[in-house]
Amino acid sequence: MSSKIRTVSTIGIMGFGAFGRLMARHLQPHFALRICDPANEPMADANGKGLQPATAAEVASCELVILAVPVPAISEVIATLRPHLKAGAVVLDVGSVKIGPARVMEENLAEDVEIIGTHPLFGPQSARNGLAGLKIALCPIRGGSTPRIAAFLRHVLKLKVVVTSADAHDREVAMVQGLTHLIAKILVRMEPLPRTMTTASFDLLMQATEMVRYDAPNVFMAIERANPHAKAVRDRFFALAEEMRLFLENGHQQAASPEPALPHKVAEVAEA
Repeated sequence: MSSKIRTVSTIGIMGFGAFGRLMARHLQPHFALRICDPANEPMADANGKGLQPATAAEVASCELVILAVPVPAISEVIATLRPHLKAGAVVLDVGSVKIGPARVMEENLAEDVEIIGTHPLFGPQSARNGLAGLKIALCPIRGGSTPRIAAFLRHVLKLKVVVTSADAHDREVAMVQGLTHLIAKILVRMEPLPRTMTTASFDLLMQATEMVRYDAPNVFMAIERANPHAKAVRDRFFALAEEMRLFLENGHQQAASPEPALPHKVAEVAEA
């Protein structure tokens, strides 16, 4: 199989923060890249082979355009790119939430522009040893390019590809990322934490915390505030935590038991 997505020779990346740089490093061997950063991040990596600083118009002229900007900036970036996009171009974002960005792209990009919502389920920390085996979600919104892009991601970058809808993505990620980042934020606030006399399970918890500790603040806010399903997960988590606090302080007579209710136990026995 070719190492390139068919018909794509140049990829434009709008945004050159930590994740934009990560993508550029792995795409550079396969495509000529044009990079524009609205936040004016240093372009120290932009002199390598196939990596070229560009204007927004030059990025928009590429066959495939990646929006590697914070979720709140997507509307403004789309307005900048829209006049310069070619018919048949593919535009995709890489944000942690999909419903909102998908709606913005669909409402503001021309009908002849294809749209895919994507979420690489990893960051610079978890990808420091390579991409092979890591996961990425693809949410087809408009056009038919998802299968060939998925094939490139699977066969060339060795990623595990999950094709899903924007709503299904946000429902799962509200728990998967929402709880991870929420617990990590709370643990960091509890520092100093033990580092010597620890258990294997505690070490794994600390490892998970370190993987998201240095994420940009806008990532956490997007996960918790831009995802319409995150509040329900967060509220349930805090409610169950409060039940557990009351149980530990007062005993099961005064608080809801952390154990499943008896009817559930009976049902489990009947199924067995």
